[in-house]
Amino acid sequence: MASQRGAGRRGRGKVAGLAAVALAASLGLSACGGDSAGASDGTFTVGHSEPDHLMPANTTSSYSFDVISGLFDNLMTLDRNGKAVPQAAESVTSDDQKAWTVEVKPGRKFHNGEPVTAQSFADAWNHAAYGPNGMSANDYFSYIEGYEALNPEDENAKPEADTLSGIEVTGQNTLKVTLNAPFSQFPLLLTYPAYAPMPKAGLKDPKAFDDHPIGNGPYMMDGNWERNKQIKLVAFPGYTGPRKPKNKGVTWKSYSSADTAYTDLRAGRIDVLQTIPSGKVPEAEQVLGDRFITGEMGTIDYLGFPLFDKRFADPDLRRAISMVIDREGINKAVYNGEYFPADSLLPSIIDGHRDNACGELCTYDPGKAKQLFDKAGGFEGTMELYFSNAQPTYAQWMRIVANSLRDNLGIQDIQFRQVPASDYFSMLRAREEKGPYRQNWEADYPSAQNYLENMWGSSDNRMGWKNEEFDDLIAKANRTADQQEAIKLYNQAEDIAIQEMPMIPLWTWARQGGRSDNVENVTITPYSTGLLATEVTVK
Repeated sequence: MASQRGAGRRGRGKVAGLAAVALAASLGLSACGGDSAGASDGTFTVGHSEPDHLMPANTTSSYSFDVISGLFDNLMTLDRNGKAVPQAAESVTSDDQKAWTVEVKPGRKFHNGEPVTAQSFADAWNHAAYGPNGMSANDYFSYIEGYEALNPEDENAKPEADTLSGIEVTGQNTLKVTLNAPFSQFPLLLTYPAYAPMPKAGLKDPKAFDDHPIGNGPYMMDGNWERNKQIKLVAFPGYTGPRKPKNKGVTWKSYSSADTAYTDLRAGRIDVLQTIPSGKVPEAEQVLGDRFITGEMGTIDYLGFPLFDKRFADPDLRRAISMVIDREGINKAVYNGEYFPADSLLPSIIDGHRDNACGELCTYDPGKAKQLFDKAGGFEGTMELYFSNAQPTYAQWMRIVANSLRDNLGIQDIQFRQVPASDYFSMLRAREEKGPYRQNWEADYPSAQNYLENMWGSSDNRMGWKNEEFDDLIAKANRTADQQEAIKLYNQAEDIAIQEMPMIPLWTWARQGGRSDNVENVTITPYSTGLLATEVTVK
C-alpha cells in the first residue's frame, strides 16, 4: 500500500503492497492548502498523500485506506492489539477452516439508507473478483472457490462465470463462503479493506461511486472527492456500529511533499501527520515534545538474493553477507537510532515473533562471516546491489553495506544499481536483478502467514527459492484452527527460511508522526487501520 501499510498475497496483490510502501517513501509533496485547521466546528484535518481510488476493491494504497476505513465497516476489524474482532459481522465461524459461515449484524444501513445485508457483501466480492472489472485488489479474492473461473489465464478470454462459486447467500444476513483450501487466517483477511460491502448504487455506477463513495461506516462523504486537494468526511448520523465518532468529522488533505506537510503541522494548518520525513524527525521530537508519536510498525526491510543466479546458491555465502551487515550501526547512522534491528523474519508486533529467532545469523560478526564466506568459496564477478530511488536512505545504507563487504569479505568489485521507483518492482517481477536487492513488506493483516507465505512461499517468491518442507509447514498451519498451534508451525517454517537465508531481515520501521495542539487522543496503529480517526477529540 501507499504509505506505511501494505498489501500481500501471491501474484498481483503482493506486488501492489510492496510498490505501495515504496511509493510512501518516495513522496516529494506540494500542499494544497495553507488554511488553518480549525477546531470551532468540531472537525480536524489530517495531511497525507493523494489516494488513487476510494472504491475499496480498487486500491491497495494506504492513503486510500485512510479514507476508506472511516467510510466503511468490514465484517471484521483489528483491535489495538492486532486481533481480528467482529465489526459488521455477528460471527465468522468454521469447523474445518475451509467452509465458513458469516452472520451479518442486522439493522445496519449504508449512508443512502439502503440496508446492509449478506447480499451487500456477496455482490461487492463478486464485482471485485471478476477479472474484466479490473479491480486492483482482485487477487485478494483468490482464496475463494471459483476464483479461477472469473480470471482466466488468457486475459483476452471470456471468463467462465461472473460470480464466485464459493459464495452463497443463504439468508438475509447469512453468507456461506467456501475457500479453495483450509485457511485459518480467513477472519484476519476479512479485515482487509477490499472486503468491504457495496450498495447497489455503487455497482451500477462505479465511476461515480469512486468520486462519492456510499459506505456503511461512521463517516460519510461531505461533497465529492476534491482530487489533489482534499476529501471531507462528516459523522454519519445513522451509524449504529461500534465506532461512534468522538468528533464531527475529518478532512484528509492531500500533499505532494512530505516536507510541506510537516511544515503545515508545525504551523497548525493540519492537526495530524502520520509520517514525518525521516530528515525532520530529530527536529520534530524537540519541537513537538509529547505531540510526537512513535512506535514500531509492521514494515520490515530485507535484502533478497537472486537464487536463480548460481553465484548465490550456497547458503553459507548468504549467511556471511547477513552477518557482515551492522544493523545497529546502520540504524544509528541512517535512522537516528529510531528503527528496530531485525532479530526475526517477523516484526515484534506480529503474533509469532520470537526474540532473537535469527540468532547469530542476524548478529554483526565480521570474523565468523569471513569464515563462512571462505567456506562457500568466496564470490566471483561483480556484486551488484539493487535499490530504488524512492528514498535517499536506501542509498545511504547500501553504501555502508558495500563498505563492509569490501572491508570484511574482500569483495572489491561492487556496483550500485539505483532503479526508478516506478520500474523497480516490475524489474524484480521479471527477475532481471543480478545481485542482492532491497525488498520490504508490510502485511495486509497481522499474521505470520501473511509475511512468510507471501515472501518465502515457493509459488512465486522473488528469490526463486523452493523448499518443500517450508511449504508443507505453512499449509499445515493454514489448516490449523488453534492459533497457538498454527504459530508453532509458522515458526518451524520460519526457522527453515532463516537457516537457508534466501532473504536477509534488516530492520523494522518506526512510526514517526505528530499532532497539533488542537487535538487529543490521537492513536496511530501499526496496522492497516492506521489512524483511529473516530477516537480523536477536538478541543
